[in-house]
Amino acid sequence: YEAIKQEYRPEVPEYFNFARDVLDKWAEVEKEGKVSETLALWWVDGAGEEVRWSFEELGVLSRKVANVLSDACSLQQGDRVMLILPRIPEWWLVNVACMRTGTVLIPGTQLLTAKDILHRLQKSKAKCIITDDTVAAAVDSVGAECQSLKCKLLVSEGHREGWLNFRGLLKNAPSDHHCVTTKCQDPMAIFFTSGTTGSPKMTEHSHSSYGIGLTVSGRYWMDLTSSDILWNTSDTGWAKSAWSSIFSAWIQGACVFVHKMPHFDPSIVFESLSRFPITVFCSPPTAYRMFVQHKPSSYTFRSLRHCVSAGEPINPDVMKEWKAQTGLDIHEGYGQTETVLVCGNFKGMKIKPGSMGKPCPGYDVKIIDENSNILPPGKEGDIAIRVKPTRPLFLFTCYADDPEKTEATIRGDFYVTGDRGIMDEDGYFWFVGRADDVINSAGYRIGPFEVESALVEHPAVVESAVVSSPDPIRGEVVKAFVVLTSDYASHDPAKMMKELQDHVKKVTAPYKYPRKMEFVQELPKTVSGKIRRNELRQKEWRK
Repeated sequence: YEAIKQEYRPEVPEYFNFARDVLDKWAEVEKEGKVSETLALWWVDGAGEEVRWSFEELGVLSRKVANVLSDACSLQQGDRVMLILPRIPEWWLVNVACMRTGTVLIPGTQLLTAKDILHRLQKSKAKCIITDDTVAAAVDSVGAECQSLKCKLLVSEGHREGWLNFRGLLKNAPSDHHCVTTKCQDPMAIFFTSGTTGSPKMTEHSHSSYGIGLTVSGRYWMDLTSSDILWNTSDTGWAKSAWSSIFSAWIQGACVFVHKMPHFDPSIVFESLSRFPITVFCSPPTAYRMFVQHKPSSYTFRSLRHCVSAGEPINPDVMKEWKAQTGLDIHEGYGQTETVLVCGNFKGMKIKPGSMGKPCPGYDVKIIDENSNILPPGKEGDIAIRVKPTRPLFLFTCYADDPEKTEATIRGDFYVTGDRGIMDEDGYFWFVGRADDVINSAGYRIGPFEVESALVEHPAVVESAVVSSPDPIRGEVVKAFVVLTSDYASHDPAKMMKELQDHVKKVTAPYKYPRKMEFVQELPKTVSGKIRRNELRQKEWRK
């Protein structure tokens, strides 16, 4: 880790464009035969169809799409483009084409409702939307209310009134395109945050923040080289898909593996890890919690050597079970839509299960109090990144069109993440919870993650969410919403609750045990799979 910190000295030029300065360079390396046969993208649909593109082929096709955006759609540099597609190759082409044209990409998930789409189109003033048959009707139902929307591109074999056909235009588009000149700090993409604590904000990133800033993620956290094949299971609508399925992998010249997988299925994941030579795997904690319930030990992952996880904290028991069944550690990382990797368990570091690791080179990460004072090891406070006197280039530029919310993230010399944490004596950071999620019961501050981790260690628990619940004596107490495994679902609820309460008292400080418990079929989650604790908390306090 110390060597990585010394070695990592990123250069940020005045002008930078990821398509021209990274992807086209890998295409040149391919042409010159400096690397053995490489792939940029390897896509499978699970039914026998595959797409395999070299960096050169990715370059040719993305230039054709760039011409579609510039010519057929009449888009100019700086115009905003909303992209809502599943895991299909066209998603990657549009991402690269937007870089080539200097248009600002706004990805969205297919799980968005018509109301969500309306909100995002109106707020972003996007001039173009690119989607498929699944979402087109929802767009049409709100399109008349979106004054800025000038062009609709449909990725489909069929045709739809009022829409241009993407595949037809792509087929006939010329493959010559001159990449626009973009400055490092020019806007490249806008990500709507997942909204675990309120309505999504438009988080703007520059060409360099992800395009250069995610070098540390690809090289040191994911441990990628040009001979690796990375599979990241993230939904295309979220920043994690950009992090891993574009920038971290392609900075290193690694191949991005994609399985169309319309619905998440652990057996498909295990079969793919067994069948394909995937070397590095990235999935969120929710997925790993499901994986360990489905006996990965009954499969052989011949090529897999490195696993990472991010998005929310991963329970130590899940890490332990995954290692017991696969022989592989899970390297946890911590970041936000607003940042690149903030902390990580980097290669060569001792892993402390439950810790998010150490600060990412390039960020000065501290635990601070409400007055911006840096707190000593062992003291809980706000996780923050130093932004004064010099703001890190690999931080979001702003919340687009919202200077007040942007300014509200700064406290003294720091960008405040909104997450609570502790740093230990060895410099490892530990997540306590979102600032809004921390429970204050009879003077004790209790982070939900520790209680959830204790619960999930019990064989009856698939997953849980812990929130505050009103109490006349203590002010608030810990309440756990628990999803049980099928083997325990029919057990007597009162006895099950007592058993789980006793279990928590044994594995963590007794005052943290959940005094209230509710057994549920599923937990409310954002479309990116994060637990919406605020929804559960509001429900409790409205009673």
